[in-house]
Amino acid sequence: MSSEKPLPFVYQFMAGAVAGVSEILVMYPLDVVKTRVQIQGRVPVPGQDHYTSMVDCFQKIIKNEGFSRLYRGINAPILMEAPKRATKFAANDEWGKVYRNLFGVAKMNQSLSVLTGATAGATEAFVVVPFELVKIRLQDKAQAARYNGLIDAVQKIVRQEGILTLYQGLESTIWRHVLWNAGYFGCIFQVRELLPANPENIKSVQVRNDLLSGAIGGTVGTILNTPMDVVKSRIQNSPKVAGGVPKYGWAFPALGTVAREEGFSALYKGFLPKVLRLGPGGGILLVVFTGMMDFFRGMREGKLA
Repeated sequence: MSSEKPLPFVYQFMAGAVAGVSEILVMYPLDVVKTRVQIQGRVPVPGQDHYTSMVDCFQKIIKNEGFSRLYRGINAPILMEAPKRATKFAANDEWGKVYRNLFGVAKMNQSLSVLTGATAGATEAFVVVPFELVKIRLQDKAQAARYNGLIDAVQKIVRQEGILTLYQGLESTIWRHVLWNAGYFGCIFQVRELLPANPENIKSVQVRNDLLSGAIGGTVGTILNTPMDVVKSRIQNSPKVAGGVPKYGWAFPALGTVAREEGFSALYKGFLPKVLRLGPGGGILLVVFTGMMDFFRGMREGKLA
């Protein structure tokens, strides 16, 4: 992500891991709310809470389940965030090198930034699917009672539904990450080009630019990928039943099913908590990642006191 000399893969991986965990510790409750809103249908289910808005969801979770429920299932995403965010940034840098060599381009441009981000997103999806599935099962109030935590959830899913269930929703997850990363990294490149230059490498200016470009990138990525995120949540929250045909199977048919039964707006369920998380969260990611890369660069060059 930096315009300076690239660091080896291991440093990109470590910086991405620290950035990812930092972001999730701050923003996780919004992810719980987003998932709850996405997986509910239009018609309330007897005996279960039905949420009319983000605020309503927050209030009902805290009132009926306790504040700690907003952090239920956080073990899975914390374990996921290190490889997920590390893969995101490292794959983006590595695919950038591949495409620059492939097309004979010396520097990144807007088109290559979008292509590189999309490919990095597809790469990232293969890492995160099992973690995402377990996280969603633990976040859903109706299903959470079946599991006594992360390890128990993994064991029961594998034993009752088969090990391949951990990759249920892979296709929709790939689409979700392709769209988000293409928008995120494409916007970061464009916004950085539009912002005033920082030739003296003033730290406060760099942080401001990274926070702004990352937040805009996160917002645009969220606008692009929310429909795929909705159907991914539905697909992964559908337990396999022997001989049964799941209502939500493949991504694009699932998009049609949700739109037909609940209206087009249902494809943007959970958008507000999602964009509130991934807009600022995208800025946090970029600021922490860039800061860590600068730290590692200074350490390697012997510039740290």
